[in-house]
Amino acid sequence: MERERKWNLKSSKRDDSLRCSFCAKAQDDLRKLIGSPSGNPRAYICDECITVCHSILEDDRGTQPSFEIPHLDIGLYPTPIDEMAHLRDALGGGPRLFIKHDDYTGPGFGGNKVRKLEYELAEAQAQAADVVLTVGGTGSNHARVTAALAAHVGMECHLILNGAADATSANYYLDQLYGATIHLVVTRQERRPTMERIAGELKAKGRKPYPIALGASTPLGALGYVRAAEEILATGLTFDAVFHSTSSGGTQAGLAAGFAASKTRVIGVSADDPADQIAARVRKMVEGIGELVKKKLDPRIEVDDRFIGSGYGVATPESTEAIQLFARHEGVVLDPVYTAKAAAGMIARIRAGEFNENQTILFIHTGGQLALFSADNRRS
Repeated sequence: MERERKWNLKSSKRDDSLRCSFCAKAQDDLRKLIGSPSGNPRAYICDECITVCHSILEDDRGTQPSFEIPHLDIGLYPTPIDEMAHLRDALGGGPRLFIKHDDYTGPGFGGNKVRKLEYELAEAQAQAADVVLTVGGTGSNHARVTAALAAHVGMECHLILNGAADATSANYYLDQLYGATIHLVVTRQERRPTMERIAGELKAKGRKPYPIALGASTPLGALGYVRAAEEILATGLTFDAVFHSTSSGGTQAGLAAGFAASKTRVIGVSADDPADQIAARVRKMVEGIGELVKKKLDPRIEVDDRFIGSGYGVATPESTEAIQLFARHEGVVLDPVYTAKAAAGMIARIRAGEFNENQTILFIHTGGQLALFSADNRRS
């Protein structure tokens, strides 16, 4: 479909004297900036030509991913990639900056969980499950998307959440709106054993429960981000580094596996745990991905834990500044728990001169903006 073939690679700079490098037609609207074989940074390709090029490439090599494992077709892909030229200027120059909008994945207000849950829910259906269970906090993005997708496919959903019963986060409100049954516990440590107990009770009643790990961060769920890496590689753009938020590790494991054969650095910025703990989780998941796709994978695992601040979900001066910079210079809203801290990590490295003006960076927006808002859960 045309919408799926069309990559949104926007440049904020216009020069009406420039013409398409393929068809030579002058373009009056915003064009797509590419790098030319000669290294000329001012080569452009118009929408018509990029459609033709994608058609030729798809005819030659097909559009199927490098592996075939069942998954649901729920999200809206490929998510757009936009250039952030104004943010680059605000930072005083440096590498070219792009953003991949995985906050646009679609259902349940989008975010990175949609990609992962497409695989987990497909497996739940394959096992003839009629109820899914998962864990998180009362403000969990993962719980919210699990509840939304369970409603979409017609499954009952149980959420085991730690936090206050009178929480007014938008995510918690939506969990209820999507019809999930919520079980509150006090601490994180109580979540998993409580989920196992409830799954056992459901099974004893003749139900077929399917428990989903925190964040859907399993080798199976991480395949969603192997596919995301393939989307990025399919654009033909080359990135020196890909920055994203990391916590339970599934997003980073998928990206690391997907970029394993390239020179692109995948840099996960921790939202909570120490780098060595996250790296160990990611490495174990990458091994599991390798078993699923029947490939030996040994990517570099890079985790930056310098921007956690006082703890999970607690804003820092750097994350607050990142939210303001993205909003004021690109019109992009970050969330305070995950993407703001990841952006803070990226910005700090750029300011430190780790990347030069000849390099290109991609920031993956994994969603979560609902953490900026609250809802009155007492309303009917």
